[in-house]
Amino acid sequence: MKLKKVPIKNSSMDLNFKKLGEGPDFIILHGLYGSSDNWFTMAKSLADHFTVYLLDLRNHGESAHHPEHNYELMSQDVAEFCKKQNISKATMLGHSMGGKTAMFFAAKFREMVSSLIVVDISPKSYKNTDDFGFHTVNHAKIIDALLQIDLKVAESRKDIDQQLAKTISDKRVRQFLLKNVTRDNEKNFIWMLNLSGLKNNLERIMEGLPASEFKDGIGISGFPVLFLKGENSNYITNEDHTIIRQYFPKAKIVTIPEAGHWLHAEKPALFKQQLFDFLNI
Repeated sequence: MKLKKVPIKNSSMDLNFKKLGEGPDFIILHGLYGSSDNWFTMAKSLADHFTVYLLDLRNHGESAHHPEHNYELMSQDVAEFCKKQNISKATMLGHSMGGKTAMFFAAKFREMVSSLIVVDISPKSYKNTDDFGFHTVNHAKIIDALLQIDLKVAESRKDIDQQLAKTISDKRVRQFLLKNVTRDNEKNFIWMLNLSGLKNNLERIMEGLPASEFKDGIGISGFPVLFLKGENSNYITNEDHTIIRQYFPKAKIVTIPEAGHWLHAEKPALFKQQLFDFLNI
């Protein structure tokens, strides 16, 4: 199997990004197996009000590959990005893994956050979760399924999809994952994802914010916080509301009806309405 070859950089790295619009700074962070492209349509709707930055997190999209992948490093990547772009304060929106990155960023660099929007993820650890469908219990299987695909024999994306269908039956999930297939300079198929790096760091990806730092009612405050949950997703349970407010005491939690984990793609109009109401635009 052929992977995208990118030289290893220092622990903190440059991130590929797209920029559009003008106004106050707004940063969007995608989820696991995602990229900046996943949020481009939503970013265009925000571009009349904000300068929107769509980031590819490390080991995803067009950003570099690195053997280390954890929230401390990803939040530091974002901080370095802000420094290079002269961003002193921004609204942060993150989905799933990107939402957890945004929470870690807000905990460490709260003076740089004007508002925080977390999409379908809780501050808790997901390491011991075993009842989530396309959740933590399946991530190892998904990465293994991608690693097992022989890209050398594939002549088309349809060929790759047929290989992947042997282990992942959900066509929608396969289509999402296959957005990470591209061609190199020799026109060979390669993965944009650093699959081995993600596999080796999967336990770190599932970890939560450190509870010991937020005991005795000492939470993260100073800016508005919105959590958006999909009604059909179990990433945020009713019990998690207490956990969320342990970290973010004044958080607003809103459920998007009839939506799953990718609520921004499944119910874009409702998602946009809740987002714009929160942002007062």
